[in-house]
Formats: sequence, C-alpha cells, structure tokens
Amino acid sequence: MAISFTLNGEAKSLDADPEMPLLWALRDEFQLTGTKFGCGVALCGACTVHVDGVAVRSCQTFIGDIEGASVTTIEALETDEVKALRQAWVELDVPQCGYCQSGQLMQAADLLATSPKPTDDDIDAAMDGNVCRCASYQRIRAGIHRAAEILEA
Repeated sequence: MAISFTLNGEAKSLDADPEMPLLWALRDEFQLTGTKFGCGVALCGACTVHVDGVAVRSCQTFIGDIEGASVTTIEALETDEVKALRQAWVELDVPQCGYCQSGQLMQAADLLATSPKPTDDDIDAAMDGNVCRCASYQRIRAGIHRAAEILEA
C-alpha cells in the first residue's frame, strides 16, 4: 500500500506496510539518519521528528498514520527556533556525546514555537521524555533559555 506524505518539503510516496515505524522509513528508505534510534518504545526521544509541526516519536508513529501529513526531520528543520537553539548550543557547549541532540533540538524547537519564554518548569515538562545518556540536562535547559533570549532580541 502506497502512503503519500510530504517529507522535508517534498512530496513522497512509499509502498510499505502501514505498520512500519516512521523511524525505519526515514532511516532505511530515505537515508535520513539524523533521526536516531534509541529505545524503540517512545521513552527516550532520540527519534523525535515533527509531524504537521508537532514533535512526535517516530519509533511509535506508523507510516499508515502519516498519509497526507507533513514530516520534518532534523535535516530540514530551519525554523527561527531551531536556528536560535543551534546558536545557543554552540555558545554554551550543550552537547556532550551528541547522540540525543537531534531529538533534543526537535523537541526544544516545538517548545519554543508554542512557549517563546519558557520557565524551568515548562522546559522540564516539555523535555521530560528526551533522555540524555550524558546527563547534560542543566546545559540543555540553559541552552533553551539562551535560545529564548536570542529569539526575543
């Protein structure tokens, strides 16, 4: 069954089992490897992408669920929010090993799009499902605050 959707701004069609996780389609069919496999059960956030502008876990989003939707991966996310986040990440040396960072950035961009000046509680709530095996949570929180400052300037 062919599933049609928009991927990073381009119309795509994929003839695949509708139960295939979006993560596998992105990585194996479209070679978009910026989206990472972490836990496979939507608990770590490494596989976060945007579907119709909302952060979702691609390991538990199935191809059959995205018919007609717009999917954006870390390779194509160019919003003001992610640009500010990237600048803040560099300024504050936020990433350590980097494995979780694409998911962290996708989730944080979604947060800043809906909450331009998030509090610590807002950040903790939004980022709760994004695990960092290096435990860089304080730097991630500081990076999100810095990105909010950059966006406000």
